[in-house]
Amino acid sequence: MRNNFSRKEGAIGVFDSGYGGLTILSEIRSLMPQYDYIYLGDNARAPYGNRSFEVVYRFTLQAVEWFFSQNCHLVILACNTASAKALRSIQQNDLPLLDPQRRVLGIIRPTAENINAFTKTGHIGVFGTEGTIQSQSYELEIKKLYPYLTVIGEACPMWVPLVENNEYDKPGADYFVKQHIDRLFKKDPQIDTIILGCTHYPFLQKKIKNYLPKHIHVIAQGKYVAESLKIYLTCHPEMDEKCTKNGTIRFFTTESPEKFSQQASLFLNKKIEAQNINIDTLC
Repeated sequence: MRNNFSRKEGAIGVFDSGYGGLTILSEIRSLMPQYDYIYLGDNARAPYGNRSFEVVYRFTLQAVEWFFSQNCHLVILACNTASAKALRSIQQNDLPLLDPQRRVLGIIRPTAENINAFTKTGHIGVFGTEGTIQSQSYELEIKKLYPYLTVIGEACPMWVPLVENNEYDKPGADYFVKQHIDRLFKKDPQIDTIILGCTHYPFLQKKIKNYLPKHIHVIAQGKYVAESLKIYLTCHPEMDEKCTKNGTIRFFTTESPEKFSQQASLFLNKKIEAQNINIDTLC
């Protein structure tokens, strides 16, 4: 494992297995436009949702090492599966060897911290990929903070393909949305707050709300991740000093840059250009 990374200041790294993390990046940049950002999508190996803990950990660690090689001192895992399956191991086992002064943060904790403000029944639902739901990461994080809350998960394997194939607002998506809502409430009819535990799911939020009673809160993560990151940098000025501030953003993908640029432009509502990299030779 390498530990000879440059101490030079750099951008904030934002990582996802594909495109969904762009919804997180968009919220972060909207709140903190002055910072520089690097976004990496591991599109060549996506999706991560049904991969094993070991594979997700290895892929995510490769990405983290690549960000460090790009002078990033702070990396955000804008991917629920990576946050669920790899974050803790990287923080506890790898960062002390790679560089104990650098930080890797996830997106599950910020959402968990805010959930108690919304629920009245104390029953929380989580929609996510198979990997995120199987990991029970949301339940574990929420229980640490609010042990009296009940958390029920529902895996929605078809939702990411609906978004990435631009079918999320088509009539065909309604069947898959309603199917998982019905399954979730069959498990627990008292749920009054739902977390969209995948970064793709905000695109389906309008359809989801169409099949829910008005009193149900639907929580997308981006806003809370962005606010949490701003607080983190305020509380850690030594890290803030290592983050360059020129208002720039660069996009990288392990797949076709043309394909990524086209798809990412839909997520961000503006034209972007990406570069191709290979990270699977790292670690």
